Amino acid sequence: MNTARLLVATHNPGKAREYALLLADLPLVVTWLEEVGVTETVEETGTTFLENAIIKAQHYAKLTGLLTWADDSGLEVDALGGRPGVYSARYGGPGLSDWQRCEALLAALAGVPEPQRTARFRCVVALAHPDGRTWTTEGEIAGRILTAPRGVNGFGYDPIFFVPGYAAAMAELSDAVKNQISHRAIAAAQARRLLVDLLAEGLAL
Repeated sequence: MNTARLLVATHNPGKAREYALLLADLPLVVTWLEEVGVTETVEETGTTFLENAIIKAQHYAKLTGLLTWADDSGLEVDALGGRPGVYSARYGGPGLSDWQRCEALLAALAGVPEPQRTARFRCVVALAHPDGRTWTTEGEIAGRILTAPRGVNGFGYDPIFFVPGYAAAMAELSDAVKNQISHRAIAAAQARRLLVDLLAEGLAL
């Protein structure tokens, strides 16, 4: 019997490798878009992380005929009405660096007192079968937005996101800790358990 393949819907080989390691002990061959000859991107038209993850997973599952894993994630800031949300990677305008996006967010929160700077990182993973069946998992980590960046071990908004349980910015935490507590780690661990159950139930891939 041929080993089933799981497509990770990303053009980022680093992300594909991370997920491949997470799923290494499952009877799956983990592949990614370029590896199966897919160079196109799908327009993320959803207004939530859930919608965008499903859009990506279903699009590439239908295109390739493979069970597909897709995720969408970002930062929600309560004082900004949940923004930047699904626009986290584009906040502040096109072409900005991570540092510039952090600066734009800090500027938007200028004068907002610490108790009102609550925020969360959220991630949704969607698993889509070529026949249309779709499953989702979600992870989040709550914290607050600092008034200045701290730490260098991270990307995106990690330097300005304070994690109360560790009294540190996300960018001050080790990779080992982040891989235990991050929104992506939580959603991915749940998706892995879901895959285990689906394979045990004899999911036809």
